[in-house]
Amino acid sequence: MKIGVPKEVEAGENRVAMTPESAGMLQKLGHECLIQAGAGAAAGFSDADYEAAGVKVVKTAASLWKEADVIAKVRIPTEAELKRLTRDKTLITFFNPGGNEAGLELAKEKGANVIAMEMVPRISRAQKMDALSSMANIAGYRAVIEAGNNFGRFFTGQVTAAGKVPPAKVLVVGAGVAGLAAIGTSTSLGAITYAFDVRPEVAEQVESMGAEFVYLDFEEEQTDGSATGGYASVSSPEFREAQLAKFRELAPEMDIVITTALIPNREAPELWTEDMVAAMKPGSVIVDLAAEKGGNCKLTVPDEKIVTDNGVTIIGYTDFPSRMATQASTLYANNVRHMLSDLTPDKDGKIVHNMDDDVIRGATVTYQGEITFPPPPPKVQAIAAKPRATEVKTLTPEERRAQEVAAFKAQTRRQVSLLAIGGLAMLGVGLIAPASFMQHFIVFVLAVFVGFQVIWNVSHALHTPLMAVTNAISSIIIVGALLQIGSGASLVMILAAISVFMAGINIFGGFLVTRRMLAMFQKS
Repeated sequence: MKIGVPKEVEAGENRVAMTPESAGMLQKLGHECLIQAGAGAAAGFSDADYEAAGVKVVKTAASLWKEADVIAKVRIPTEAELKRLTRDKTLITFFNPGGNEAGLELAKEKGANVIAMEMVPRISRAQKMDALSSMANIAGYRAVIEAGNNFGRFFTGQVTAAGKVPPAKVLVVGAGVAGLAAIGTSTSLGAITYAFDVRPEVAEQVESMGAEFVYLDFEEEQTDGSATGGYASVSSPEFREAQLAKFRELAPEMDIVITTALIPNREAPELWTEDMVAAMKPGSVIVDLAAEKGGNCKLTVPDEKIVTDNGVTIIGYTDFPSRMATQASTLYANNVRHMLSDLTPDKDGKIVHNMDDDVIRGATVTYQGEITFPPPPPKVQAIAAKPRATEVKTLTPEERRAQEVAAFKAQTRRQVSLLAIGGLAMLGVGLIAPASFMQHFIVFVLAVFVGFQVIWNVSHALHTPLMAVTNAISSIIIVGALLQIGSGASLVMILAAISVFMAGINIFGGFLVTRRMLAMFQKS
């Protein structure tokens, strides 16, 4: 099949759906690759780069759409582009099927198969095709960079001879892919970062990245993320009011607010109201990553940057991934390539549009003259954190102390019982065994007991980094072997010598391994 990529017609769009690298991978699947002249220039890929990768450069968009069997794009196709489709063609692109009824009808009329990249289900097997996550990751990173560019102050706190500079306070609303990328960038720049999400199960991810999760004093039954494809679901009016009240409390303290909240096939929820903007300090910045869907901030203007009367900058750009076109094109081209790989199961260059496949069916919005949107729920569960079966109760100091005392008493009883049993066993052996045997047997038992106690009492958390040292310490049993070397019995002396040799390997080998482990962390 011929895979064609036209130049994007959307003003300011710099991405391209095929890179020279991805073209090489597609050719290994048996496909022939075409690209319109100049399609990759804005992303840093010249026509010469494509030709060197074996891609045919076509001069006009009309020629490319006519010649290609599969067309891959980035932006939602225009009416003029959709009219170029025919029944034997497949279109792979972002399509916005929930808000593009005219486009769906036109694609249906043309009889073409359309795969919407934003409809790829969030299941484990489809992660490599998840273009929304790829672009959201870039958008989250770029949002912090844009915020810093307009903030005009340090992110990190500093203490200098000229005075003290406080760190910036950043609030990220929504801890999805874009939100986590923004959190990671913000914390790495040294800002005090807060994050909120309607899914409390993501708190652990937020805190692991160095941010503080904002909790609400509100209990609401949470919807399993798998039921909404791994996205947050619509909250109740009561929860929304509690959420807005919390944001009003935080607004005067925040220097930068980055909103990322989106619900599939819906307008973006309004989370940052006009009175919250008014409560913010002059010089503060709001970056609204949901601007394309109406915005999370009441005052957001899509594709524009405005400054309010009280000096708050609100950024509503909808092209954050396009502002990092080379990286975004590389990731998106890989997503498209993986989709085509699934569409070419036999690697013979022939497209097999298998509507029984969860991923292909979920992403297909028109097929053989029929509209197939919305898709049925995938048979495989979406990627989502498992809800906790029971909430862990926070213990008071008194309760914790009582638990420790009870555990100590139980351990003491267990040890006393074991010692009593061992003593009785020793007494029984002593009554029937000769005195010469008992001398060696007692040393053996004590050596094993001491060695076991030393190694057993090391915390399990320390076994990996300190295993070599604990091995060396446990070799205290060598003392027992040394005591037996002076014995008159030849067999005992031989066994004791072997024990000394083996314990010596354990000691010196343990410290040698420890030294090598520590050397790994030393700066050269």
